[in-house]
Amino acid sequence: MKTVITNGIIVTMNRDMDMYPEGYVIVEDNRISEVGPMAALAHRVTEWESSRQEGISIMDAGHGIVMPGMVNTHCHMGMIPFRGLGDDCKDRLRVFLLPMESRAMDRELAGLSSRYAICELLLSGVTTVMDMYYFEDAVAEVMDQMGIRGIAGETVMEEASCDAGTPREAIALGEELIKRYRNHPRIQGCIAPHGTTTCSSSTLQAIHQVNDRYGVPFTLHVAEMDYEMSYLKEQYGCTPIEYLDRLGILDSHTLSAHSIRLTEQDISLMAKSGSSVAHCIGSNTKAAKGVAPVSSMLEQGLAVGLGTDGPASGNTLDIFTQMRFCANFHKNETGNRSAFPAKDIVSMATIWGAGALGLDHVTGSLEPGKEADLVVVETDSPNMFPVYDPYSALVYSARADNVRDVFVAGRCLVKDRQLVYQDFRQIREDLRQKMNQTAFGKMGNLV
Repeated sequence: MKTVITNGIIVTMNRDMDMYPEGYVIVEDNRISEVGPMAALAHRVTEWESSRQEGISIMDAGHGIVMPGMVNTHCHMGMIPFRGLGDDCKDRLRVFLLPMESRAMDRELAGLSSRYAICELLLSGVTTVMDMYYFEDAVAEVMDQMGIRGIAGETVMEEASCDAGTPREAIALGEELIKRYRNHPRIQGCIAPHGTTTCSSSTLQAIHQVNDRYGVPFTLHVAEMDYEMSYLKEQYGCTPIEYLDRLGILDSHTLSAHSIRLTEQDISLMAKSGSSVAHCIGSNTKAAKGVAPVSSMLEQGLAVGLGTDGPASGNTLDIFTQMRFCANFHKNETGNRSAFPAKDIVSMATIWGAGALGLDHVTGSLEPGKEADLVVVETDSPNMFPVYDPYSALVYSARADNVRDVFVAGRCLVKDRQLVYQDFRQIREDLRQKMNQTAFGKMGNLV
C-alpha cells in the first residue's frame, strides 16, 4: 500500500532541518520512501489519478504542516482517574494519590485508563510514548491494540505496590514484559525504578543490569524533589546524579525524568555518560518545583525530550502545551526572548525526544527509510493564520485540536480529527463505569 501526502508544509526535522513550503511525503507500507518538493511529484500524481492505479491513496494536506509524530518521553497513562483530584492541595501525593492508588488501582483500571490516555495522545499528534506505571503488561497490550508506538515501564519501589509485593516480584514482572515484546515492531518493555530514594541501591543496580542486558531504556525520577536532594546529601554526601554515577548506572540508556535540580557538575556527568532527560515543564511548574536548567543541558549536548508526566500532575497529555510552556518559562527564566528558538523546541518534541528514548533511528523525523510516524496539523483554523515560520506556528499558535491526521508505522489512526479504529465515547464510558465501581466513584465526578 502506498500513501501519497501532497500539498503540505513539510517539516522534516532531519539532520539538515530540510523544510519544504510546498511538499509531499510518500509512505509505502510502514515506512517513508520519499520526501520532497511538490515540483518533483506533480507529473506522477497526474498519472496516478488518471490511471486510478490500485494500491495508491492520495491525501491532500491542504497546505497543513506535515511533521513527525511527537514523542512523549515521560507519562503515567494509568492515572487518568486522578486528573483534577486535589490539584491545589499542598500535600496531594499523600492526601489523595497514594491512598486512592492503594484503594482503587487494579489491572483492569490501569488498562482502561491507558486506553483512554492513548486516545488523548493520538488525537493530539503524539505517536510515541514512554509510560511508567503499574500493571504494565496490561498497558503494553493496550498500546499494541491501539496502534501507538510505546515503551511500557514496569514501576518498582522498595515498598509493596498495587501490583507487586516486593521489588524482586516487580523486577520479575518487568523482565517478563521485556521478553514478551522483545521482537515487536512498535512496543518495548522495560523496568522503571520509581526514584533514587524509593528504591535501594541494590534494587537500582539489579534493575539496571536487567535493562542493560536487553538494551532497553533505564528511566526513573531524578533530582525532582527537595527531600530527595537533602536525603542523598545527608546520607551519601552527593546529588542524585552523582549517586547514580557512583552506582555505575548512569549511562547511555539512562533517561532521567524531571531533573529540575541539576548542578553544572551533574550535567557534565550526564553529558559524559550519554544519558538523557525527560523535561516535564508543565507538571514541574504547576507543582511549583522550579524550572530545570535545560539551557545548560543543551549547551553540553544532552538529548532532552519533552514529557507531560501523568494526567494527575500535568493534567494534559498533549505536547503542544509542553512546547509553549517550554518556550515561555525558559525565556522568562533566562531573561532572553531569543533563547530557545522554536526550531529547538520542535526538535525536543520530535527527533531529540526520539533520541532520548533510543528510537531516533526509527522515528522522530521525516526521511526515507524511517517508520512513517507523522502528523498533519491543519492551518485553516483562526489561530493558524498566517504561517510565516512553521516551527513558530507549531510552538506558539498550534493546539492539540489543530491535529487533523495521524499515522503510526504507516497506518492512519486519526483522520479528520477522528479516531479511525476506536470508539472514543465507548472507551470513555467503559472507564467511567469502572471508576464508579471503585473508590473513585465516591469522589464527586460531575460528568
